Amino acid sequence: MDWSSIHVYLPFLLKGAEMTIYITILSLIISTPLGLVFAAAKMCPWKIISWPIATIINITRGLPMIVVLFYIYFVFPDIGITLSSFQASVIGIAFCFSTYIAEIFRAGIESVDRGQLEAARSMGMSYGKAMYRVVLPQAFHVALPPFSNTLVMMLKDSALASTIAVTEMTRQGQLIAASTFDNTTVYTLVALMYLVLCLPLLALTKKLEKRQIKGV
Repeated sequence: MDWSSIHVYLPFLLKGAEMTIYITILSLIISTPLGLVFAAAKMCPWKIISWPIATIINITRGLPMIVVLFYIYFVFPDIGITLSSFQASVIGIAFCFSTYIAEIFRAGIESVDRGQLEAARSMGMSYGKAMYRVVLPQAFHVALPPFSNTLVMMLKDSALASTIAVTEMTRQGQLIAASTFDNTTVYTLVALMYLVLCLPLLALTKKLEKRQIKGV
């Protein structure tokens, strides 16, 4: 392990880390509202809406994320949809995680006693207002710890973007290692940088889980 070369490798890895964070944030921004829409559609009493969405969620959750990325990047051009590797990675990661987020939101909404919704409706609230003012705040409290854990997984799984040539942190490590053959130093640095990014999120998740147990 040649630690004397860290100052040479670090600027490239930091540039890759910036791309990793960028992919994660964009994927989160897209997947969160999409997951909420999927959750609402899956809970819809009309089968014509709930059944197709449930099928999409189950199929997507049953596929490896790398396969979804390959499909978007390599297969979509055959049907006239050409995306850059960055666009394909964000869309693929966001879509896959939206299905997990949908299940988190659905579980949170279903954890709220149905009587609270009925009580809000009896006070004259519309269904939408009762959901927004009464049900969703409580559902969010329940869903927050697993949701924050999903953010950690999203950050780590952004490394899969390297498989379609996005120069995020893992890809930068691969390029440096390929040119220097200093695999031990490079991949140790990559691992440490992922830990630096993930450990604060893991600590936040742990704190949120403790608050939920205490009922705060």
